Amino acid sequence: MIYHVTRLAAAVAVTVTASASLAQDLPTVRAAVLEIGTVNWELATIAENGLDEKHGFVLDVQGYADNGATRVAVEGGEADMAVADWIWVARQRAAGKNYVVVPYSKAVGSLVVPEGSNAETLQDLVGGSIGIAGGPLDKSWLILRAYASQEYGLDLAAETEQVYGAPPLIFKSGLGGDYAGAINFWHFLAKMKAGGMRELISVETAAIELGLDPETPLLGYYFKDEFLNEHPDLAQSFYEASRDAKDLLASDPEAWEAIRPMMNASTDAQFELLKADWLAGTPERGPVDPEGASAFLALMNDLGGSELVGEATSVPDGLFAEVE
Repeated sequence: MIYHVTRLAAAVAVTVTASASLAQDLPTVRAAVLEIGTVNWELATIAENGLDEKHGFVLDVQGYADNGATRVAVEGGEADMAVADWIWVARQRAAGKNYVVVPYSKAVGSLVVPEGSNAETLQDLVGGSIGIAGGPLDKSWLILRAYASQEYGLDLAAETEQVYGAPPLIFKSGLGGDYAGAINFWHFLAKMKAGGMRELISVETAAIELGLDPETPLLGYYFKDEFLNEHPDLAQSFYEASRDAKDLLASDPEAWEAIRPMMNASTDAQFELLKADWLAGTPERGPVDPEGASAFLALMNDLGGSELVGEATSVPDGLFAEVE
């Protein structure tokens, strides 16, 4: 098997090479990933423990500088797989791109408040500022807005000031006390909590109150139809390797030590929270529930409209791979 991430520091790169004869007998999955993306933790675990060969493929991971580049790599045939939230993939499929999703993670964010804040609910943020990573169509922000409207009759966008920024900026400014509350990607939130910030409400809690299924995974590995058609068992095989990696990380502390260098955890507190929150993002085994996905997409369409979902006003046929 091969695991290589170009342009990464040596401490982050992981290379494992098996015999050439075995590799020639197995299909290769070329994975395009963000160089510092958290998906590398799972893929490195798959490679280091031979879980790809166990399930009948060779994993070849290639790092890119940004998510846009990973998407171009898949579209242009330089890679066979990348990671994205399935709302984006649904938008692409509705526009004619034949992408198929294999479930990966249900990890979602939360809203955190500074250490010492007296806020108890979203109502207490009225008049303050909220730092948001991901922009005005960030899905965590949209869900929290819908929850605030349902629960308190509160237009959170109108009653607060939103400050949009890249995840590292929201992380630094949030820890500095610049916002009444902050929404960030899950791994930055783990570090923010390790730094003393407090979770006011999780997106999962808000989603449940909105009637959404919290087990609907937001993130997935996506492949082209034709690639999976060439290798009919590969979607299930890749899913099995992914589940084996999750089981190993849930049960063996040494598996975490093996990937700790790529986790960018500067303290033990960050390391432990990153572990806990990553594991909390493990969805239940099995296919994506179509009703749960439909309800989630309908909410995203209501809140974000075509700017978010494009032509995908309903879940496109064939979007999710049939895994068990």
